[in-house]
Amino acid sequence: MSIIQLHVEGMSCGNCVKSIETNLQALNGVGAVSVSLENKQVTIEADDQLKPAIIETIESLGFDVV
Repeated sequence: MSIIQLHVEGMSCGNCVKSIETNLQALNGVGAVSVSLENKQVTIEADDQLKPAIIETIESLGFDVV
């Protein structure tokens, strides 16, 4: 497993954080998920091959991965 760090725009509250955490943890192959509202950063423990699916999941929730 690798550590994938993404900068995510559009998060504004604890519900945003919870939504991202819950949906990413539901993906097969994803380990720990940490979301920092302050730093606008999402850190995911997962295989690099899952990065496109992770980005797609975050963006489907209405956030922008930059």
